[in-house]
Amino acid sequence: MNKVMENKVKRTYIGTVISDKMDKTVVVKTDRTFVQKEFSKTMKSSKKYKVDDPQGIASVGDIVEFYEVSPISKTKYMRLKQIIKPAAKE
Repeated sequence: MNKVMENKVKRTYIGTVISDKMDKTVVVKTDRTFVQKEFSKTMKSSKKYKVDDPQGIASVGDIVEFYEVSPISKTKYMRLKQIIKPAAKE
């Protein structure tokens, strides 16, 4: 049974950090585009996820990759994998 759990592929996402005010948690916004079937119109949709960041390395504006895990708290079920592109420092 443990081998089955280890081989399970976890769904990964890429998004932009929009808030880092919480301790060990960042809020990440993901965007997606899709074609509406009825009118064949291209639509945009976005969703926000609370992502576990135990080391606190992500900051606002970073593009990050994160993945699903078992629930960490009531609203947090994602964990940070890596920072793809850090925010531009001014």
